[in-house]
Amino acid sequence: MTEPPLEVDSVLVPVDGSDESADAVEYAVAVAEKYGASVHAMYVLGEELVRSIESGAVAEEDVVSETETFLDRVRDLAADSDVSVSTSNAYGFSTVRKTQHPGSAVLDAAEDIDADFLVIPREPLSGEPGEVLEKAAEYVLLYASQPVLSV
Repeated sequence: MTEPPLEVDSVLVPVDGSDESADAVEYAVAVAEKYGASVHAMYVLGEELVRSIESGAVAEEDVVSETETFLDRVRDLAADSDVSVSTSNAYGFSTVRKTQHPGSAVLDAAEDIDADFLVIPREPLSGEPGEVLEKAAEYVLLYASQPVLSV
């Protein structure tokens, strides 16, 4: 008996503003094109930034503006395709919920948007502190119920 082909309607790609996450968007768009799916890019905010917002050291509006600039880049990457792109922001860390971290934020979003496929950047080589998804890839690969491409 032959396995039915993989059906993909929605591809989730978490991003953090790094070059690696921009590369992951390109892969997500390619997967979405192949299957006639849409892409949802979720900008994941890291611990340092979340703490700064919550303490008032950084204005949330400034963060939204910066993330929107990167999400515009995401939309530009998909502009040459017929792929529809939606976006959101998520806290990858919580000061009140111990179990919330970038990996759990990605899996929660995948469930919320009913994603069929995930594309996640691997740990970046640069080690820049703002690169939130560096530890999430392993967690997502271990616990996701959807197919995952780690790039």
